[in-house]
Amino acid sequence: MNNTIKTGVLSFGMSGSLFHCPFLELHKGFELTAIVERSKKKAQQEYANITSYDSVDELLNDSTIELVIINTPSATHFDFAFKAIQLNKHILVEKPFTITSAEAKILYQEAKKNNCFIMPFQNRRYDSDFLSVKSVVESGKLGDLVEVHFRYDRYKPAMNQTASKELPIPGNGVLYNLIPHTLDAAIALFGIPESWNKTLHGNRAETQIDDYAHIHLKYPNGLQVFLTANLLVANALPAFVLHGAKGSYMKERTDVQETQLNAGIKPNNPLFGVEPPGKEGVLTIVKDDVKTQEKIGLIKASYLNVFEAVYQTIRNNVPYPVTEAQVVKQIEILED
Repeated sequence: MNNTIKTGVLSFGMSGSLFHCPFLELHKGFELTAIVERSKKKAQQEYANITSYDSVDELLNDSTIELVIINTPSATHFDFAFKAIQLNKHILVEKPFTITSAEAKILYQEAKKNNCFIMPFQNRRYDSDFLSVKSVVESGKLGDLVEVHFRYDRYKPAMNQTASKELPIPGNGVLYNLIPHTLDAAIALFGIPESWNKTLHGNRAETQIDDYAHIHLKYPNGLQVFLTANLLVANALPAFVLHGAKGSYMKERTDVQETQLNAGIKPNNPLFGVEPPGKEGVLTIVKDDVKTQEKIGLIKASYLNVFEAVYQTIRNNVPYPVTEAQVVKQIEILED
């Protein structure tokens, strides 16, 4: 019996063409069934058997589709997700999951009524650099953590060529665009913080949205976590800096998957997700006043693991790695 999950993707822009379709094509548990393309019809050049719909409603009303990937502009996530759930579809939703925590709670309530699964798409949990950090934290080599910095920096002084992305509408700006990656990383590793505060600013000439965001998370055990996203960083700092009672760990943002996908390298290529030598993170340990350093081995990564988790959740009822409590708290922190 064919037990593949027939899947529809709501957009074939960058995220659809890079982060979703190549993995849906590769994973034997999915059948890429349909894509929404409002104007340029490009998808069938790569995926001959798909249906190209002109609108979201057309795809959602396709009764053969079991899973819908919501990768449209941030402000549309709630409406499209709600419609999909009402039509008994499972949903995989890109970040930010929703604009408000109230919207997130409504979606989870409706999903439970309709026996649908909700799966937030936090693919950066499967970046090689994050996996390296995770391995060091779980090893206990740092001892009790004291101070952690996660950064997502870019140098983009010019306005986005897509004018709508620069408008002061809900979901625009680095707080909702980049901080969800770092916030999810913090929550995944350290749990729910007890309090937080944040700073937002627009520094580029003529900007109408935040291009700098900083959040300080405070944990009950004294751990201080600092999350920063900045579009005006010409010489990036290490993206991951962790200080503990026994030592420190520093790692650049070095995952290569997006670059490889842009270059046309397929996820089944043996070199996919493999960082080049020399990008290892450095672990510094001090014991008996003696400082030692070691490079932490590179970890092969693949976003295919996201889709494996989705498959296991839908077909085998395995709990999805990003929980309702985690994503609702993420949105509460963003909106507060």
